[in-house]
Amino acid sequence: MALSFIFHMVFAALGIGLPFLMVLVERQYLRTGQLHYLQLAKKWAKATGLLFAIGAVSGTALAFELGLLWPRYMEIAGPAVGHAFALEAFAFFVEAIFIALYVYGWDRLGRAAHWWCGVVIAVSGAASGILVLAVNAWMQQPVGFVLDAVGRVISTDPFAIFRSYTWYVMWVHSTLACYVAVSFGVAAYYAVTWLRGQRDAYQRSAIVVCLAVGGVGAFLQPISGDFLARFVYRTQPAKFAAMEGNFVTRSHAPMHLGGYPDTAERRMRFAIPIPDGLSLLAAHDPDAIVVGLNEIPDDLWPSVPLTHFAFEVMIAIGTLLMLLSAWFFWRWWRFRDRVLESRRLCRAVAICGPLGFVALEFGWVTTEVGRQPWIVHHVLRTTNAVTPSRAVTPVFFSFVLLYLLLAGTLILLLRYLGRMAPQALAREHFNR
Repeated sequence: MALSFIFHMVFAALGIGLPFLMVLVERQYLRTGQLHYLQLAKKWAKATGLLFAIGAVSGTALAFELGLLWPRYMEIAGPAVGHAFALEAFAFFVEAIFIALYVYGWDRLGRAAHWWCGVVIAVSGAASGILVLAVNAWMQQPVGFVLDAVGRVISTDPFAIFRSYTWYVMWVHSTLACYVAVSFGVAAYYAVTWLRGQRDAYQRSAIVVCLAVGGVGAFLQPISGDFLARFVYRTQPAKFAAMEGNFVTRSHAPMHLGGYPDTAERRMRFAIPIPDGLSLLAAHDPDAIVVGLNEIPDDLWPSVPLTHFAFEVMIAIGTLLMLLSAWFFWRWWRFRDRVLESRRLCRAVAICGPLGFVALEFGWVTTEVGRQPWIVHHVLRTTNAVTPSRAVTPVFFSFVLLYLLLAGTLILLLRYLGRMAPQALAREHFNR
């Protein structure tokens, strides 16, 4: 399941971030009439359609895995949050319909109508991710149901999860992460082509648009992360302690940069402490008391080293992308169209751009591993939710082969799309 999510997460992020970029550049074409914006919109539209198709296959595989591998979880989650899955599927089908209209409607729809089709794609793609996050938010803080005497789920309020603070902080943080990852990833691709000598308005506009979107998201991300961290502090003390390797309950708790949590000795090794940092993160108060892992039974600990490492990687990459964004915005303020004359900036974008996806993946590792040993927090343990079948191993290798096939196919098709000349993409113009 972890392998499936790692693979599918890339497509989920691209399905949220790339249509937004596509809509922005088409809007620039409609506003300015400059042809290179149309070329970008057409190329990103083809990429969106391709990625949507591959993502649909991996998403279908995930749906099968939920039923096959997690029978007890689905028994509980189905009555409680099955409607969130259904709403996500509705958004998915809306996106599919409008992708078809967008890709095949360049010379059949009016300019405004075509652009609005793109807006629907961007909104429905984001809505699909936001709605399915309601399920994960419910796993973090289950609401709106009760268990009867024999353990059956009785849904008491199907809309409770959509009023939950958990859902709001999670979807804001996750959606921003998708915009940041995709924007910097696409910028990195065009930065490489820029460094190889393809220096025209097409390449420059792609880099500038992506860095502008990614840069704004990079500065908003720590704000949303602060709200999410304080929620974790209040509701999941074991996860919060594991994120920072905090073993001792105390006020003025320090934040640890780097280091390794030694669970045998119950202390952090080789870390750089920031005095009061963890208490400030938890409640914006240096006197706030942070519960340590020593207060929590060992069998309720998550994997402390993995949770801490994933959290540190996510924070480090987020900080790096903020600095890169500040560098870009400073150069844009001073040099405008000559912003990319700095080869050092372009190299930094090419190197650091893909790290947004790494941060996205490690953020979800923090979220999911940190919740263990619960699959539904304080309701159902992971060991009680997983299938007892011994036939999981061949299923695992079957899905590995599927993902390798999908990845190979995607790489070949994207390479073919990348080699298409921008002029070939824009031979047809709008009729109206």
